[in-house]
Formats: sequence, C-alpha cells, structure tokens
Amino acid sequence: MSWAGPEDVYLSTSLASYLDKKLLVLLRDGRKLLGILRSFDQFANVVLEGACERVIVGEIYCDIPLGLYIIRGENVVLIGELELNKDELPSHMTRVSSAEIKRAQKAEREASELKGMMIKRMDFLDMD
Repeated sequence: MSWAGPEDVYLSTSLASYLDKKLLVLLRDGRKLLGILRSFDQFANVVLEGACERVIVGEIYCDIPLGLYIIRGENVVLIGELELNKDELPSHMTRVSSAEIKRAQKAEREASELKGMMIKRMDFLDMD
C-alpha cells in the first residue's frame, strides 16, 4: 500500500526535476559526462541526449561527442545541473582536439607511473 498521493509523485524521485535540463554526471571510473537528461528510472539509470565526455588534463580540456547515451545507475556517483547556455569552465582553460587530449592523458599517465615506480624504489629509505 502506498501512502503517496498523486500530488506527491515528484517527491519520490529527485531526478524528475532535472528532466530536459543539462547535467554533469560523474561516473565511478572518474569519467565526466555532460548531456540533456531525457529519461531515468528508479535505479538511477539515465538517458542523456547530446552527451559528451569531458576530459580535463591540467589546463586543457576536450569534449568528446557520444550522442544518445545510456548510463547504468550503479555507475553514477554524482549528478548535477549545469546552466544550458553558460560555459562551465574557468576562462584559463584551453579547448583542444581529441588527439591532443589523448597525448596529454598518455603523458600524465606515464608521469604518474614513473612517480609510483620511484616511490617504490625509495621505499627502503623509510624516512619516518
């Protein structure tokens, strides 16, 4: 038996207020997706129209178009509304091509791996 009346339908799902609005969806694997929310269900599975993945490396970024995108709810960490006609990034950020952002990602990953390797090699010093 449900205690919610017809006027309480929108109280049960907070995503209803985001329908047809531009959203930022943060996923468990760290990806950031932007798009217009077109549909959702009780498991937070969402459908984004005009979706793109925003990749940010340092001071550069790229929006990789994905089109109509379905996201499984178990992968959603955070959902937030963005202003439709406003740029969300600070003015010092530079938009680059997808090839350039992939090169920057690779360089960042290699630097991180090198740092991890150096920390492992220096572990024997035990600075504490």
